[in-house]
Amino acid sequence: MALALNELSTYLGEKLSGRIGETVFAYRELTVCIEPGNLIEVATLLRDDPRCQFVSIIDICGADYPSRAKRFDVVYHLLSPKQNVRIRLKVQADEETLVPSLTAVYPGADWYERETYDLYGVLFSGHPDLRRILTDYGFEGYPLRKDFPLTGFVEVRYDDEAKRVIYEPVELKQEFRNFDFLSPWEGTDYVLPGDEKAKQ
Repeated sequence: MALALNELSTYLGEKLSGRIGETVFAYRELTVCIEPGNLIEVATLLRDDPRCQFVSIIDICGADYPSRAKRFDVVYHLLSPKQNVRIRLKVQADEETLVPSLTAVYPGADWYERETYDLYGVLFSGHPDLRRILTDYGFEGYPLRKDFPLTGFVEVRYDDEAKRVIYEPVELKQEFRNFDFLSPWEGTDYVLPGDEKAKQ
């Protein structure tokens, strides 16, 4: 497997000289970093070249690194059943970067790109129907970004009296608690309510 991936990396380096960046071997897969402008050309070659034949798109997902200028990684997982190898393409983007849609090369990329847009806010240019796919109509924000609050902004419930779905601002029903994280066998330095008699 490692030999096949080494040969593939060398072949892609020759065939796509100047259009691919760093290549990394991890988890028995080859990861190739590319610029958004080269995505269509690289994906088309990977699909059509007889030595590659990556005809199946497995997944497109995102990752958020807010400390970077280009905070998002858009990651494409491709499979070559003929060669029995997988490859991972990585493209970096920010909130304004338009990543070219792969739907013309891989029609199955449609819903994966919609999911990445819905959860991270990554924009895909040339997508035939780029709209939310998992969150509700009118949803604000992108829930898999690191700066999205864990509680969200609104909560949804069905009101039996009004016979409809109600959207309300998030209201925490209990206060946050501070835990001292001491071992239960060591005990605390202070007296817990109700334990006043224990030490007598």
